[in-house]
Amino acid sequence: MEALAWMSEKKENGKVLCKACSQRCVLDIGEIGICGIRKVKEDGNLYLTTYGLAAAYNVDPIEKKPLYHFLPNTPIFSLGTVGCNMHCYFCQNADISQYPQENNGKVFGANLMPETIVNFCVENNIPSIAYTYNEPVVFFEYAYDTMKLAKEHGIRNVFVSSGYETKEALDTLAPYLDAMNIDLKAFNDKFYREIVGARLKPVLKAIEHAKELGIWVELTTLIIPGHNDDEKELREAAKWIASLDKNMPWHLSRFFPAWKMKDVPPTPIETIKKAYEIGKEEGLNYVYVGNFDDEDRESTYCPNCGYRVIDRRGHLGQFVINHLEDGKCPKCKTEIAGVWK
Repeated sequence: MEALAWMSEKKENGKVLCKACSQRCVLDIGEIGICGIRKVKEDGNLYLTTYGLAAAYNVDPIEKKPLYHFLPNTPIFSLGTVGCNMHCYFCQNADISQYPQENNGKVFGANLMPETIVNFCVENNIPSIAYTYNEPVVFFEYAYDTMKLAKEHGIRNVFVSSGYETKEALDTLAPYLDAMNIDLKAFNDKFYREIVGARLKPVLKAIEHAKELGIWVELTTLIIPGHNDDEKELREAAKWIASLDKNMPWHLSRFFPAWKMKDVPPTPIETIKKAYEIGKEEGLNYVYVGNFDDEDRESTYCPNCGYRVIDRRGHLGQFVINHLEDGKCPKCKTEIAGVWK
């Protein structure tokens, strides 16, 4: 299915600037953006080729996104399309994210229109929708229409994103976007250029702007041996996050071989634990580990008294016990940053 991609701008030379993501592709008739799903047709307009086509969808625990400070222990409807504005060599969803790029712009997906998604959530008491699996900003118009309708029904919206949204995109989404988990894939531009196909600076700007807009933000870093696991780099990342907001949760995930990095070994658990300690040393109040079971480092603690306010067991959010009382520590009454109801 196709729909007019209105997050765009016609240039004087007849080409079209796509304004959805920071790749800012300028396309001529017949050309497709880096994402593989935003195409200029014969009429000179930009179209989204995956509108209403969900390549993947499921109901997940919200902890799987991962979001640990946003409506804990609730279900979330998750969906994504084919296509992506990056080509991360370690992508675990490359079969959908890279499909159009590897198949001359072809797309696929189940017919799942915004009304169908929202009605399902209403009927099944699902309080939020995640736009995930691939980069959601590339299917901007599909996500936007769904988000707007969801908001009308009191349903929250979540982006699980690589953080390459333009300022224009974030400003447009802000009235409807409640939370984001943004990948901070590394803290060096070389990694982004060579392994991801992007740049670091736009990601940092997007994180900052999302926070300015009042969107709840959590960050995730997948730590890959030999690529972004340098302790100095991790410390620099932690310092930057802390300078922005010490209450911004930072999820540190264990890498497993995937797509073009099948020759890279899994991250040693000790590396993740060291990164966790670095985050704490730099003043972050909420640091978490992922992709392996570690009850102590997956749970949430009060930054004032140290009381365990949310118990988590199992890295996919199988067991969650929330001890918060109106978003506060039950022991010392300190307010815990997050969205709790």
